[in-house]
This record gives sequence, structure tokens and C-alpha cells, in this order.
Amino acid sequence: MTGYDRPRDPLVLGVPRAAFRPSAIFLALVAIFVTSGVMTWNRFGNVRFDVFLFVVSGWLISLCLHEYAHAVVAYRAGDRDIAHRGYLTLNPLKYTNPLLSIVLPVVVVLLGGIGLPGGAVWVDRHAIPGRLRHTLVSLAGPATNVLFTLLLVLAVRVGLGVGGPLEFWAGVGLLAFLQLTASVLNLLPVPGLDGGNMIQPWLSPEYRRMYDLFAPYGFILLFALLWSPRIGNWFFGAVFDVADFLGLPPQLYVLGLELIRFWRG
Repeated sequence: MTGYDRPRDPLVLGVPRAAFRPSAIFLALVAIFVTSGVMTWNRFGNVRFDVFLFVVSGWLISLCLHEYAHAVVAYRAGDRDIAHRGYLTLNPLKYTNPLLSIVLPVVVVLLGGIGLPGGAVWVDRHAIPGRLRHTLVSLAGPATNVLFTLLLVLAVRVGLGVGGPLEFWAGVGLLAFLQLTASVLNLLPVPGLDGGNMIQPWLSPEYRRMYDLFAPYGFILLFALLWSPRIGNWFFGAVFDVADFLGLPPQLYVLGLELIRFWRG
């Protein structure tokens, strides 16, 4: 997600190269993802725990890349201060509150199998000229989720034909499903979420003031919408329909969700 109107840094200096280097935390997540993937493929030890590490680390990596996409497009669009805030280092701890950015999305994944939007990149919109650029900044994050969805579905469809451990492909299938749910959620026109932020620059001043009033409560609005049986059924029905259209086997991501709940034995 993206946030706006955070005060600008009082002094902007040249951006050091360190501001663009991947953080140690992100590199550690990549190492865990690769290692757990190899462990899952070889059914090393407790394969359910292997899949858990594989899916959770992969999901966290996608969260980092989602927010990085927002940040790098904002940087190229004119917000040079964003580099000083650490958003270009792929460090998940930089994306606002770690509880909302990391812990809550992971808990929702484990309990409900939903790719909940995570952290937020604060963008100084006064430094970015033009409504189209603002829309592109907000679009950049969901675009990464859509891209990951397509790549993971392709990997599943090719991989199932090639063969290999079912547990591994169940993990990849679950990651694809999480990316799909994240894509749909992030594109909903809810104030404060990426879908809403994409249209916010194009609203009239009156509607923009109303939008800005509700934007801080975007997460609450999202949960309220999904809690409604009618809207919740519509949302999940749409996600399942898209998954079927893409050729993602439902039994695969259902198995993946069961596997990552390793504590059930």
C-alpha cells in the first residue's frame, strides 16, 4: 500500500548507495525461502514445517517486493526523499508498523489463507507532479502481485507435468493463490488501499476530502466488507473463478493450506 502527506525530510542530501542495497533481513528471507524449498523438495525432516517455512518466507518476500515497487516508482516519479526512509532496501521493518506489516498478514495467511495487504510506503505526493504518476505509484504494488500470480501459476502447471513432490507444488500453489487474493484485495477501490489510492487523484476536491477522511480506516473497511456474507461470498467466488480460469488446481492450494498448519500434526 501507499500512504501520503508525511512531512518531508527537512534536508535532502545526495542519496548514498546503501539506500539501494537489499537489507540483510531481506537476504535472510531469500535464503530461508530457497533452503526450505530444497528441504520440501527432498522431504527433509518434517515436510509440513518445511512447507510452512517455504510459504511464509515466500509471502514475506512478496510483501517486500510489493512495497519496493511502490517506492521505486515514487522515487523515479520525483519523491527523492523516499530513499532516505529506507524503503528501497527491501527491509520489511521499514514499512510502517511491523505488527500490521508482517505479523498480521502472516497470521491471516495461516488462519484464513488470504493474502492480506501488508505494510505501507509513505509517499510525499507534493514532490510528485501529475495525477497519472500518483496512480502509477499506487498501481506498482498490485502489479507485482499480478505478475507473481501469473509466474507461480505457470510454474505449477509446468511443474505438475514434469513431476516432483506433491508437497512442493502444493506450497507453490498456495503461494499463487495468496498472490491472487492479494491482487484482488489491493485493487478494490477501498479508501486507503492501493485500489482506492489509484483513483484518489482523479476525484473532485469534494470527494477527495471525503476519501481522505476514510483512508486511515481502510483496513477496518476492508474487514467490514469481507465480514458481510454477501460481499465475502462475492469476493471469494470471484477469486475462485479467476483461479479456475488460470488453471490453478483448487485441491493443490487447499493441500498447501493444510500443510502449513504443521501444529495440527
